[in-house]
Amino acid sequence: MSAFGARPGGARLERVRASPQFRDGLFRNTSRRGPGLRKGRRMQVLGEFVRSGAERTPPLPLPSRDPRGAWHAEPETGLRATWLGHSTALIEIDGARVLTDPVWSARVSPFRWAGPKRFQPVPVTIDELPPLDAVLISHDHYDHLDYGTIAKLEPVLRDSEAPFIVALGVGAHLEAWGVPAERIVELDWWESTEVPGRGVRVTAAPSQHFSGRSVGTRDRTLWASLAVRGPRHAVFFSGDTGLTDEYADIARRLGPFDLVMLEVGAFHEAWGHIHLGPENALAALELLGGGRLLPVHWGTFNLGLHAWDEPAETLLELAPRRGADLVMPRLGQAVEPARVEMIDPWWREIAAESRERVKHRP
Repeated sequence: MSAFGARPGGARLERVRASPQFRDGLFRNTSRRGPGLRKGRRMQVLGEFVRSGAERTPPLPLPSRDPRGAWHAEPETGLRATWLGHSTALIEIDGARVLTDPVWSARVSPFRWAGPKRFQPVPVTIDELPPLDAVLISHDHYDHLDYGTIAKLEPVLRDSEAPFIVALGVGAHLEAWGVPAERIVELDWWESTEVPGRGVRVTAAPSQHFSGRSVGTRDRTLWASLAVRGPRHAVFFSGDTGLTDEYADIARRLGPFDLVMLEVGAFHEAWGHIHLGPENALAALELLGGGRLLPVHWGTFNLGLHAWDEPAETLLELAPRRGADLVMPRLGQAVEPARVEMIDPWWREIAAESRERVKHRP
């Protein structure tokens, strides 16, 4: 089986072609924003790539926690989140356990020997996860849909009812990798499905991005944000996106949200149409009507031109001015958003420890 995946075909392709988002043979953003650099910025970005002195990878592994002890007990508030790195998080909501964009591989690439490398291992192995009720996949880029992870995750879930809930067309990859068709639920924007036996509904919603895993496959599958709503709580997960006015529509149709997970890393003003970054994440949070903000898509892979901790520092500076309530746990730290009272800038420990080691070198 190939890590590149497969193209939609047959009945799946007919669904793709019937989508309002599919025009002239490709999926399109509502705003018609494309994935390219903003006009006139190519040389600027190239120059920054060559000259940038930003510390794009941390000098030491990030501090992490083992969440397994916390997972043994139900969250007292009914809502708990465990950030496992990049856009991978375990969400426990009203009795259901939902895993977002699972990526466990050492590199986000079709190759084991090349591509952006993980800063440190995931705090738990796939075998150490608690029983899952659903796996959500927002789109098919390598840092969100990982062949190696799916190959290990599918056997673990085989005896459960947990579906893979994915953006329209992405099921072609999963089926090519051995996931049974009946375990795959593909959603177009504004379509919903129920998590089996849990009273929790997952709805795909607009995002502003693109897709593709190899030459000739760009925008052949859909990208989406995902809203998860239980009887008492609701969570919004952005996947990858630029800032879009559609977030106000999402708030009206699917909100309000108790927890909002927005991508904040791998940003640059030159590609601001397809990624948020911390400032636009705060603007997106306002459009969504607020909620506790758990930043994702940072601190795991070197995918941008900024310092690895810049998204966290910028959020910490700007959030109080914008009235945003942050939830910024360590890797593997299981937190109940309603009980987070203050932010501990744990990422600064790495720089302090690195300076201390240099100081005591013989």
